[in-house]
Amino acid sequence: MIKDHPLRYRLANELHARPFPAISAPCHAVFLAIKQPLDAVNRDRELDRAHLLDLLDRFGADHPKPDATHYSGQLGQHKLKWEMHTEFVTYTLFMKGLPKKRFDPRTFEAFPAEWLEKTPGTRMTSALLQVEMMPQKTEDIQSQLIECFEPESIAVSYVLDKAAIISGDYRIDEAGHLRFAIFVKPGTGEQRIGRILQRLTEIEIYKTMSMLSLPRARNLSRQLARIDTRVSELVSAMQDAKRGEEDTLGEILSISAELEDLMAQASFRFSATGAYSAIVEQRVQVLREERFLGRQTFSEFMMRRYDPAMRTIKSTETHLVAMAERVKRAADLLRTRVEVDRSAQNQSLLKSMNRRADLQLRLQRTVEGLSVVAISYYAINLVIYGLGPFAKNMGLEKPLLTGIATPLVIIAVWRVVSRIRKNH
Repeated sequence: MIKDHPLRYRLANELHARPFPAISAPCHAVFLAIKQPLDAVNRDRELDRAHLLDLLDRFGADHPKPDATHYSGQLGQHKLKWEMHTEFVTYTLFMKGLPKKRFDPRTFEAFPAEWLEKTPGTRMTSALLQVEMMPQKTEDIQSQLIECFEPESIAVSYVLDKAAIISGDYRIDEAGHLRFAIFVKPGTGEQRIGRILQRLTEIEIYKTMSMLSLPRARNLSRQLARIDTRVSELVSAMQDAKRGEEDTLGEILSISAELEDLMAQASFRFSATGAYSAIVEQRVQVLREERFLGRQTFSEFMMRRYDPAMRTIKSTETHLVAMAERVKRAADLLRTRVEVDRSAQNQSLLKSMNRRADLQLRLQRTVEGLSVVAISYYAINLVIYGLGPFAKNMGLEKPLLTGIATPLVIIAVWRVVSRIRKNH
């Protein structure tokens, strides 16, 4: 039998890890997203899992598997859907029927107050959602929308081939929750209703998570403006020949280190924002919106209210990378200037060394000439002392012997010195 890869079943099951809920109209739901005050690397997922188990134990519900990242089950009279994501966890409670009062904040009390106080993090967002049957008259929907939402901000549209109408204004009400209304046609399947509701909650939480980068981007923009001024002044000062390269290099290193620190702090948040914003765009597209009575759609709302924030974040990220490249080019320019100056210094040093070598050669030749004279002087004396007795018997006087020996000795010494110099 063929051997399976150890991760084969785990990877296959991951595709089905978060199924859509099956819900029937009319119903309502409460949605809660919690994020620990830590980044994704240092986040303690066991705290989130323990918080879920605490909620389940209060209602005597079954526990999920120890390594589960999602859970669906009964929680008393309601149905709970829990999901663990990279940075946050979400709780969605589905309740049958509709409250007597539209978007009654007391429905959020389905989460025990004591349990909420023990939350291992902070609320990123919470929402009240209502699913009801679509009235036959659009005027009835209009009156409900005017009653429950801010007219200036409301987004309304048909979705999924007019199987439903979704609406929301993305404003936080007095109780601290957002509101979404879903009107479904009779005969709309439970799976389709569940997909619409979950996509609305996903758009909300991913929108909120992606917006976390906006304050950081604005603060970073001010820092980059200050650094931009410093770099411009530094590049202009590099043209001053009197300015020392060491001071300039020190400033460049300081700016480069500051930029690297900013990039390290912002890289994860900006990358996460890019991923979250892509999910928001995809979730809006799959709704297949159609305009409802001339109202703005969710895609238009995102284009007007959400996209400018994402462009600001992207622009800041691009500016940060460009600034790092600019500082790198300034460092390369300074390095080129230092290398040119060093090359000129080396050429000057080589010329000086050549002059010294010429002087040394001349001195050496002078010394060699003097050495020939000195050695010849002593050699002639040795020859005269050695041949003196024999020359006297031959009738040669000492002055004559000296005159004969002197040129011969000088030539011999010069040849020996020349050979030694040639060999070395």
